[in-house]
Amino acid sequence: MRASLLQIDVNDDESVAARRHRVADLVRDQAGVDLVVLPELWTTGAFAYEEFTSAAEPLDGPTHEAMAKAASDAGVWLHAGSIPERAPSDGPSAEAPLYNTSLVYAPSGERVAAYRKIHRFGFDQGEATLMSAGRDLVTARLPQTVLGVATCYDLRFPELFRGLIDAGAETLVVPAGWPERRRAHWTLLARARAVENQAYVLACGTAGTHAGVPQAGHSLVVDPWGEVLAEAGPGEEVLTAEFDPARVATVREQFPVLRDRVPGLSGPRR
Repeated sequence: MRASLLQIDVNDDESVAARRHRVADLVRDQAGVDLVVLPELWTTGAFAYEEFTSAAEPLDGPTHEAMAKAASDAGVWLHAGSIPERAPSDGPSAEAPLYNTSLVYAPSGERVAAYRKIHRFGFDQGEATLMSAGRDLVTARLPQTVLGVATCYDLRFPELFRGLIDAGAETLVVPAGWPERRRAHWTLLARARAVENQAYVLACGTAGTHAGVPQAGHSLVVDPWGEVLAEAGPGEEVLTAEFDPARVATVREQFPVLRDRVPGLSGPRR
């Protein structure tokens, strides 16, 4: 299987519309690969909090239209990263909630999955206060593998990935807008999630500087033993790697650590 991770340079000098058009062309350029992956919140930038409300769009908005057509034109499976989604409100007087939502498309252009990010970053500010939390784990079945979908800060919460593995995931896809100052964590956590779940991890970040925050770049593809098969540099780059999804079953059979899990452990009695 061949995957291309598009490490997009997100900067404040390029409009959302211009970047959307440019990225759609980059997706079309990947015709011939099996899967294309984009980063988190590449339309606005993951730290451009003041842009979330104004740039938010429905699931069938302009980014959906552009990405569905790009996937169809290229004939690829596309994980289109995430967008600030404006969901329908619960009533005429209710405020429409925002979500950090990832979109997955088939080569036909059909949207086959949407994942609302469960763990929002920022503690008491930023994304954590501006966006609502998702509740559902999401997988997408491709002909070659089952994708488990997570987003950026989710990477710090191993129980989410256990849930994806239990749902059948073999390849974990993590778009992100990860800051340069914590780049060591990015690589470490991507490898840890691969090792503990005996799965491939495709971690696609952004490049550039947006809202004053330099981005880590260094997207990477990790195999089920935690070995890095390919890693990007700090700038905008198309990182393409080949991997064998069938190896997941082989590794899990040869080193069957997952069968020794003890679910439902609780804390010590007091």
